[in-house]
Amino acid sequence: MKKAADVSKDALYPINESEFAGIIIPTDWKSMEPLTKNTRSYRYVKWGTIAALGLLTALFVLVLTTDWFESSFFSLAYLFFIIISSVRHRGNLFLLPNGIILNGKFVSYNQIKHYETEQIVRWHSLYGLDTNVNNAFKVTFILKRTIFQPQFIVVQNADQLKHISALLRQKAVPYEQNSPNHGA
Repeated sequence: MKKAADVSKDALYPINESEFAGIIIPTDWKSMEPLTKNTRSYRYVKWGTIAALGLLTALFVLVLTTDWFESSFFSLAYLFFIIISSVRHRGNLFLLPNGIILNGKFVSYNQIKHYETEQIVRWHSLYGLDTNVNNAFKVTFILKRTIFQPQFIVVQNADQLKHISALLRQKAVPYEQNSPNHGA
């Protein structure tokens, strides 16, 4: 996350406020914000991770030194996963000269298998969740050698989608079309 905040200032896209406003983050259906070390979401992830690791370390010590939790070592592993995954960044997309930042993680262009776009029209699973999402475009990046694929982002208008697609074509990122409602 720290590396993402450092390199996001060199982004090719988004650069200005209208470009930030045109990218919708699916978790709360709000416009994307710039990523810096001073933003609220960055501080939340930084301090939340430290607090979660401290709590989990204390629980681990309790499990090992006392018999309060009787053979709950496996339960502690589940608790660890739940607490760490609850500290999440709001989400973002930055196109950089040598890769992308997707949801706070840097991914080089050669790690992207392909990307897909779908227009969010009636009968789409996202249609109706928020008025900003209706008739917008869902952009999903499929990565190589990963078990958990990152979430998608939503681009509000076709001009922004064309601009994003043009930048990705320049970087030789493959595009895959799966349904008739694609927009690139």
